Amino acid sequence: MTAAGAEALRTELARLMSTERPRIVQAISEALEQGDLRENAEFQYAKEEQGFIEGRIAEIAGKLGVAQIIDIAEIAPTGKVIFGSTVTLLNMDSDAEVVYQIVGDDESDIKANKISVYSPVARGLIGKEIGHVAVVQTPSGVIEYEICRVEHI
Repeated sequence: MTAAGAEALRTELARLMSTERPRIVQAISEALEQGDLRENAEFQYAKEEQGFIEGRIAEIAGKLGVAQIIDIAEIAPTGKVIFGSTVTLLNMDSDAEVVYQIVGDDESDIKANKISVYSPVARGLIGKEIGHVAVVQTPSGVIEYEICRVEHI
């Protein structure tokens, strides 16, 4: 996991524990005051939401507990594509340029140009250097990318 991804998870965990958990406890308390729990929709909804929040808290804590956090800015650039690096690629067929950051599964977001280290594109790029052509097998077919730039941002 990148340092930025770990920080995002820590922020979400802090928000869930300091804001969402107390809010849902208050909602459950208010629903309990209304009486009959069998027909109390607010109580049922609050309990479901509490289960979701507690599950997410446990999931994030578990991920952070076992994560190997890599701060790419602390690694000296070698021109080689590694986990965490930001890579500028040239599609050899369309001459279109694209920039991707290679991140962990939890951080991947194609809209933000962050791709999972386990994606076909990232697997085809890891270990290659600037100037190399990577042949990537994607669901839509084979794509050749020339590696133009590798950054540690």
